[in-house]
Order: sequence, then C-alpha cells, then structure tokens
Amino acid sequence: MDVDPQFSLQLVSSLPGHEERAWQVAWNPAKPLLASCSADKTVRLYRYQHTSEDQEILPSFSHINTISTAHTKTVRSVAWAPSGKVFATGSFDSNVGIYEKKQELDDENGLDESEEWECAAMLEGHETECKSVAYSATGTLLASCSRDKTVWIWEVQPDADFECMGVIMEHSQDVKCVAWHPTEEILASASYDDTIKLYVDDPSDDWYCLSTLTGHESTVWSLAWSPDGNYLASASDDLSIRIWKRVDQYEWKFVHQIKGHERSIYSISWNIGKGTSSKSMGWLASTGGDGKIYVWEISVSSSTTDELHLHSFIRRVKQSLEKSTQEILCSKLIASISSAHGDGDVNSVQWCPRPGFEDLLATAGDDGSVKVWRVVPTNSS
Repeated sequence: MDVDPQFSLQLVSSLPGHEERAWQVAWNPAKPLLASCSADKTVRLYRYQHTSEDQEILPSFSHINTISTAHTKTVRSVAWAPSGKVFATGSFDSNVGIYEKKQELDDENGLDESEEWECAAMLEGHETECKSVAYSATGTLLASCSRDKTVWIWEVQPDADFECMGVIMEHSQDVKCVAWHPTEEILASASYDDTIKLYVDDPSDDWYCLSTLTGHESTVWSLAWSPDGNYLASASDDLSIRIWKRVDQYEWKFVHQIKGHERSIYSISWNIGKGTSSKSMGWLASTGGDGKIYVWEISVSSSTTDELHLHSFIRRVKQSLEKSTQEILCSKLIASISSAHGDGDVNSVQWCPRPGFEDLLATAGDDGSVKVWRVVPTNSS
C-alpha cells in the first residue's frame, strides 16, 4: 500500500462509561454533540467546545447525559436527523426508537446539562435484530435494516409519526448497514451475502433495487459515500475496501481497492478532510477487528491513453479508447494507530461533519469506551 505518514492520530479525549461493548458513534450535524450506543442499552451524549479562540487548541469533551432507552436488548446503531433535534436507534430487540428532547431550548446551541430526552416513537416491523439506521439528507426519510434480510424505508411525518414506504427484500442474508447518498434519495445497503445494493423510489410504484455491486469475497460490513456523492466505499470481512464510481445516473463500477487491515474491517467513514491537493477527494477512515485506525487520502489523477494501455497490459484489464484521458483513483495512507481501544475490536469510526472540525474523528470499541482523535501533521503531534 502507498504509505506517506505525513500525519498522525492524536488522542483528544477518552470517554469511558458504557458498561458493555460500545457499538457505534454518531456526531450531531448541527450542534456540538456526540452520541454513542452500546450493548448496555443506553445512549450516551457528550458535549464538546473550544476553550480558546485558537483553533489549534484541542476541543474539550464532557459527558452530559446517559439515556436509558426503551429497548430491551443491545442498541446496535444510532443516527441523528439532519436537524440535530432527533436521533434514531436500532436494536437487537428488532425495533427502531425515535428520541426527542422533552423541551427545545432557545439558546444558540440548544445545550443544557439537565435536558431530558424521551422516546417519541417505537417503530416495529423487523422480525429480528435491527443492525443499522440512517436518515436521508433532507431528513424526510429513515432507513433501517435487519438480520431478517430486509431494508425498511420510513417517511418522517410531523409529531413523531412514521409511515412505512417500502419493505425491500433483495438481500439473501443478514443486512449489516444502510447509507443514504449525501444529496439524493439513493439508498445503499451492505450484507452478509457479500453484496451492496442500491435503491431508488419509483414514483409510480415502490422503492426498488436499481443496481447490485459484486466483488467482495465475504461479508460487507460498512458503507461510506464520498463527500461529493460520486463514489461509494465498502468495507468487508475480506480485508479490503472497494471504491465504486458513479459512471451514469444509475450505474456504478469498481475503480479502486484498498488493503492494509489484518482482520475484518467493521467501519469506514469518508469526509472532506483537510487535504491540500486540489485533486483530493477527502479522507477515508477505516477500523475493525485488528484494533487499528487507518486514515487514507483519496485523490484522482489523470492518465493519458498510452499510460492506460500500459496499465491495461500489465493488469490484463480492458480499457476503453473513447476518451484520450481518464481519471484514476488513488489512495495514500497518511495516518494510523494500533491498539486504538486496547486489545479489543474497534466497532465504529466517524468523522465530525461540522465545519472547522474536519480533522476530528470518533471511535467506539469493545472496551466500552468512546475515543476522539485528531489528525495532525507529524511534526505537531
């Protein structure tokens, strides 16, 4: 793999507290809040803030609330609505929970250490463990997936009311992850059947599968869209990350593979990052069963037709002659850390989506803790 450790991962904050395995972290897109969920059936909320106007000073994190959910089993997934006022949970009890604050505050950040959250709705339908939940970019749709091999799409209505818009049964095995396109109503799902499927709504009918992406040789655990929505990354039990490029409205093709992890890759996250190159497509973070966190810079380069012919010959890949130049995707490992959560697995990694915090990421591990990391230039760590 192409290695250029020009950055390092600096631990910003270690946030213990869950009594059992921490499964996922989710940054609030609108407010300085971070959520985590766990096998202990709780969701923990943390607040962060800069204690100085100097942006180089690390933000401070503090625990502000532990929400005892209405779930009867492990809370496997947590996701914020784009408004930042609501979050959803997916649980091994097969249900999806919707949580809102009891009273909306008027201050700028809407934060209060004494604020209370309540379960506004419990969505039933899945027959067994719910593995993942995700809100669409507009917040008008919520997706969930399950061990029962189905993907459900719910329409978000006023007063915490939800209407099921479709139950999609395209996968042949456990569905591990759902992820919405960053700007369009296109949904991707990943499964134990080694495939990724993409769905759109047919206005005259129902949601349907428009494409199936194959190539992974084992379970696909996680999905992440590129910030511009032109690429989709998938992480697998086969120790690889595959990147798929959108080449037509409803067509994607495999364009790049990343390897480096020594055990299953459980989680990936793609954000704009702070790359200096004009060809940078952002930073992709990955983590999993080997306890390592990798940060890759994804970029594009243009090759001439002659160069493409050479690559084709060496790799025995047929290349089209339709264009004189073609973009080639590249990946470079720019930062890494081992034993991020001690000897245990790292189950989730997520970049902070808020402006000014593009170099912050959070992880959740089998040790029950949440950790926040910052990508810093090597000479600054």
